Amino acid sequence: MANNQITSLIPREVLFGNPDKALATLSPDGSRISYLAPVNGVLNVWVGPADDPTAAQPVTADRDRGILFYGWAYTNDHILYIQDKDGDENWHLYSVDLNTNQTKDLTPIEGVQAQIRQVSHKSPQKIIVGLNDRNPQFHDLYLINITTGERRLIQRNDRFIGFVTDDDYNIRFAMRMTPDGGSEILKPTGDDSWELFSTIAMEDLLTTTPVGFDKTGKLLYMIDSRDRNTAALTVIDLKTGGQTLLAEDSQADVSGVMVHPLKKTVQAVSFTRERKRWQILDDSITADMATLRKIADGDIEVISRTLDDRHWIVAYEMDNGPIRYYHYQRPKKKAQFLFTNRKALEGLPLAAMHPVTIKSRDGLDLVSYYTLPAAFVNAPQPDAPLPMVLLVHGGPWGRDTWGYDPLHQMLANRGYAVLSVNFRGSTGFGKAFINAGNYEWAAKMHDDLVDVVKWAIDKGIADPERVAIMGGSYGGYATLVGMTFTPDLFACGVDIVGPSNLVTLLESIPPYWQPQIDLFATRVGDHRTEEGRAFLTERSPLTHVDRIKRPLLIGQGANDPRVKQAESDQIVQSMQEKEIPVTYALYSDEGHGFARPENRLSFYAVTEAFLAAHLGGRCEPIGNAFVGSTIAVPSGAEQIPGLSVFLSRD
Repeated sequence: MANNQITSLIPREVLFGNPDKALATLSPDGSRISYLAPVNGVLNVWVGPADDPTAAQPVTADRDRGILFYGWAYTNDHILYIQDKDGDENWHLYSVDLNTNQTKDLTPIEGVQAQIRQVSHKSPQKIIVGLNDRNPQFHDLYLINITTGERRLIQRNDRFIGFVTDDDYNIRFAMRMTPDGGSEILKPTGDDSWELFSTIAMEDLLTTTPVGFDKTGKLLYMIDSRDRNTAALTVIDLKTGGQTLLAEDSQADVSGVMVHPLKKTVQAVSFTRERKRWQILDDSITADMATLRKIADGDIEVISRTLDDRHWIVAYEMDNGPIRYYHYQRPKKKAQFLFTNRKALEGLPLAAMHPVTIKSRDGLDLVSYYTLPAAFVNAPQPDAPLPMVLLVHGGPWGRDTWGYDPLHQMLANRGYAVLSVNFRGSTGFGKAFINAGNYEWAAKMHDDLVDVVKWAIDKGIADPERVAIMGGSYGGYATLVGMTFTPDLFACGVDIVGPSNLVTLLESIPPYWQPQIDLFATRVGDHRTEEGRAFLTERSPLTHVDRIKRPLLIGQGANDPRVKQAESDQIVQSMQEKEIPVTYALYSDEGHGFARPENRLSFYAVTEAFLAAHLGGRCEPIGNAFVGSTIAVPSGAEQIPGLSVFLSRD
């Protein structure tokens, strides 16, 4: 640790503030380039000539949360983006006319969630949008004119969780859940009824899905784990019913697919176990991918392509530096560097992320990633055990990957070892690994977390007396489980929007998740039965609050539609009633996580002060971290040194 102390503190603003530029894309005809960049501290869409990105100007005028998701319409003159209100996830869809600088709300209905379902080059003026305006549980399909805003219902929906449409905007398939936790794919018969096309068993549900059609519409591409363990890419001939394997990996599911923008042929497939690997299927891009591998280090992602496929935007992701964006010209086999997403990161003492596979107590491979302070850049482990933070990902049907992670970097910079683990139930490693997590919340899924902590202790990486657990969503739940089910293992915990009671969680899910309730019932527990409620209650941290021995910090968005504020309120109240100290940070304008950079900066200022107090790492002073934030601390400000003073200043 002595060597690490000379490393300068990296400011939170550099790690968690807005990026300089992000999500660079080209217009379909290649004439323009776009990206996200701040305007007065708020992320907006900028557009400029493709041959002169420095001439880009902002074309949107968001002044609040910032725009996080956007794309081009095939008119080449319109930008489409979605925005909600204070994190409620009732997304509105907006269209920006680049010729008139006018922005139109295409879904001006309060309390309704818009979902972009299909954007086709064959109908540049129109897109398919899902809206739950008639029934909050189901999204009807509408054809919306992005110029006039005219909206026409094309599919009423009272039972389906999703649809598959083609580039001609024909509805080809629909999916619905079955009571056993599986699903059915149905095709329309032409008389407003549907017939069964295919079934997906519960064990394959999270690893099997249609992904689109070829140019003729006669071939259906599927990511499919049926009759195998890992999800492979296959193609189904819709006339004969024959299914052909295109690409598979025995250790990882399909994680990405490159499809030609007009021919609709699959050109490459990626698989991600520890790192991303591309398998090329189309020889026409072999030389391109070979050229791209020589341009820069990092994992490659082609994130934008023109319709004629002559121009690509390529991103390179590193673990210890910002994302690098290039404009690649295929005919010349040349790449022009555009920018990095965070210039302030360049040249900083960022730490490497080390992939490692750790065995669980029952023999599962847990693909994990750990980061050490930059002083140990040339060593895979420190010279003495360090305080460590275990970061648990959300989902739980998601995964951790290799690459730049601002939390890993902040914590490592403050002197901690950081460990992330793909515990059973995580996606990407085959259906057997996912299904090993069924009914194992707070049980074997938590055992995996305990096992990787033990590994880090045995390896001399972690000080057994100074290990924290931290995470958001499911990771927040795992934090609460750590504090209640293994109260002596963790020195402290940081729970971000984590559920405390699985019964109340499932009773309060958003209405548009209700059609998938059997997914939860067959993998977490069934709150609709007496036996299921008893099971879920036993697996709920709220039931075991009196076991908490160590300090706990909770962060919550007041408008979270997935994990309601009540999930945090009830465990805070129970701890207060039992006189167990807890610090609670609440944000009035946030939902499931902290979208506004001002709120991120304030919460992570509190977090590192909390960790410094209980693990002994370094800490950037809170300073002006609360400026512009809506942070409120209704409980436990006095538990973190100096916090009350800064709150009173604000």
